[in-house]
Amino acid sequence: MVNLAIYTFITVHLIDVVDVLLVALLIYQLYYLIKGTAAINIFIGILLFYLLWILVKALNMQLFGSILGKFIDVGFIALLIVFQQELRRFLLFIGTSDIFTKGKIFDFKWNMNPTHKMDINAIVKACKNMSESKTGAIIIITRNNELKFYANTGDAIEAKVSVRMIESIFYKNSPLHDGALIISGNEIVAARCVLPVTENNEFPAHLGMRHRAAVGITENSDAIAVVVSEQTGEISFSKEGELKHGATPERLREMLEKEFA
Repeated sequence: MVNLAIYTFITVHLIDVVDVLLVALLIYQLYYLIKGTAAINIFIGILLFYLLWILVKALNMQLFGSILGKFIDVGFIALLIVFQQELRRFLLFIGTSDIFTKGKIFDFKWNMNPTHKMDINAIVKACKNMSESKTGAIIIITRNNELKFYANTGDAIEAKVSVRMIESIFYKNSPLHDGALIISGNEIVAARCVLPVTENNEFPAHLGMRHRAAVGITENSDAIAVVVSEQTGEISFSKEGELKHGATPERLREMLEKEFA
């Protein structure tokens, strides 16, 4: 009769299953945030290095294990430097997640003086007119993050959203056309703003800096970006680092109403 006692040296509890699932979820989210960037190769290398360290510890290789352990201790500081942008995006993902607000359990408004409802019609009409005239434009619409840092890189406007104001800013001879327009609530906060560009290696090469900036700002914040191509007049919009091409004015209106109405 086979003694089954030797197979009982591993005990799995419910908390162990939860622990493994949480680690798997964490690794997946980190991979999702850095896939397509140069950091993905560093991430895979670090993951393999860590798995090797676990194996060495399991085999009780004390000398080799202590050497690898020193690298890991020092490497933690290096990770904060190498993955600075990725960690920022990960923390932003957690901070702006609507996991708890979907059920309206924690749907509490901290702003006691809410801004006026945004004029979606003005934005859509301005984008339609600029598309027809092939006037390049990039409009950033804030949500929870007001993007004050990026607004300070441009020129303060503080004007009500209107078709004429948006079109005049992006008019090709306007000194404010070269840069991004930031809208918060129903107010044009600033124009000619400098935005971060995406570092995604899979980003289409034929797209220009406006599209790169649109993806870059939505990777680093919860804002919505709308782009009008100067070459083709095509309207695009970006959310959470994803760029949607060929949006009609009707599709743009639907998207904005879904996010801000």
